[in-house]
Amino acid sequence: MTERLALFPLGTVLFPGQVLPLRLFEDRYRRLVGDLLERPEPRAFGVVAIELGHEVGEGAAHRLAEVGCVAELREVRPHPDGRYDIVAVGARRFRVKELDRSRPYLRGEVEFLSEESGAGAGPLAARVRRLFRRYRHRLGAAGAGGAIVAGGPAEAEPPQDPVALSHAIAASLVLDVHEKQRLLECEDAALRLAAERDLLARENRILGVLPMIPAGQFLDGSFTPN
Repeated sequence: MTERLALFPLGTVLFPGQVLPLRLFEDRYRRLVGDLLERPEPRAFGVVAIELGHEVGEGAAHRLAEVGCVAELREVRPHPDGRYDIVAVGARRFRVKELDRSRPYLRGEVEFLSEESGAGAGPLAARVRRLFRRYRHRLGAAGAGGAIVAGGPAEAEPPQDPVALSHAIAASLVLDVHEKQRLLECEDAALRLAAERDLLARENRILGVLPMIPAGQFLDGSFTPN
């Protein structure tokens, strides 16, 4: 069973539970927010990562990822010039089955994905939690103390539930879009946690010998211009 959902292409990946602040100035996205505000709550749109192209302007977002995440609108602040500052929170994952480009903003027929723990998620979660504490400590030593755990402060304790943990870790890791997308697309939490275990082991080795990293997409808490 599918559902029609407004889609917002972004140069980043959104995970369930992650806070997403955006500043919207393009006409099509102002129209999207205006349409959402005319509906009853919950007001939601889909975020899909751009695999080829860019966020704004003509010819943007030539190729989009197949799997995205619903963003539930939590705060809207309009500006006199028509811009919006919004805050949304990631909810359910979905797979795009069909795109509709007939409106000013993109829409799609989407199929929502289940969130299963998977085999061996418990032991994997314990291992990932330990590796993440080390990673977070080394990030702090490298001057990146603004890292987040699914929208929370750097010192927040990761969730206990394996599914929530897998998404929180994925949101917090400083990775490129392709690696983040790979984590979002994992079929269950166990597969995601296994991938995060390997990524955290790699990043901890790197930070251990060269504690200098590029700024992550959400490290400074600033708005993403769209």
